[in-house]
Amino acid sequence: MAKNKFYTVWSGRQIGVFASWDECRMQVEGFPGAKFKGFPTREAAESAFKNGPDSVESDVKTQNFASLPEDTPKPELNAIAVDAACSGNPGKMEYRGVYIATGTELFKSPVFEGGTNNIGEFLAIVHCLAWQQQKHTSLPIYSDSVNGQKWVSQMLCRTKLVENQKNKYLFEVIRRAEKWLHDNTFRVPIRKWRTEIWGEIPADFGRK
Repeated sequence: MAKNKFYTVWSGRQIGVFASWDECRMQVEGFPGAKFKGFPTREAAESAFKNGPDSVESDVKTQNFASLPEDTPKPELNAIAVDAACSGNPGKMEYRGVYIATGTELFKSPVFEGGTNNIGEFLAIVHCLAWQQQKHTSLPIYSDSVNGQKWVSQMLCRTKLVENQKNKYLFEVIRRAEKWLHDNTFRVPIRKWRTEIWGEIPADFGRK
C-alpha cells in the first residue's frame, strides 16, 4: 500500500494541499467539520482538491447513515460523539471525542490507572463541554452511557470506586470535572447514541 505523502484539506483552518501530516494536522485538529484525506502523490491530492470531497466521500466519512430506512431516526452529523474504554474493572481507562461527520478525533485523554468505564464516560462528556466552551462551539454531544449522562445532569460522579494511591490522580480529575460543572453554566444537548440502530458510536475504541 502506497504511503500518504500529501494531504488535501477541503474544510479546515486553511484549505489546500499540504506536503506533510504535521501541516495538515495544524489545519484540521480540533476543527469541527474538518474534511481531509491523504494521497500518495501531489497530483492525486490536487485533483481531489479540485474535484471536491464528494469525489472521495466514501473514504472521507466513517459511517453512512443515509442508507438507513427513511422512517428510521438518524443522528445529527454536525455533532460530537464521546466514548470511554477500560481494560479491566477497575483498570487502565481513557476516553475521547470524535466529530461525527468526518470521524475526526477532536480530543483524547491520557490513560488513567485504576479507573472504570462509567467514570470515563462521565469525564468524556464534561471534557467535551469544557472543550466546546473554550473553542466557542455549541454542538450536540452523543454518548452511549446512561450513567455518564445522569451523573453529568446531577453534577456528581456517583462511582462506587474507592480512592487509593493508584487512582489518586484520576480522583483529582473527577473533582475538577465536578467543580467545572458547578462553576459553569455552559451546556449543549446531550443525547443517547442508539447503538441498536446506528451501530457502535463513532468514538468507540474498537476493543470489544
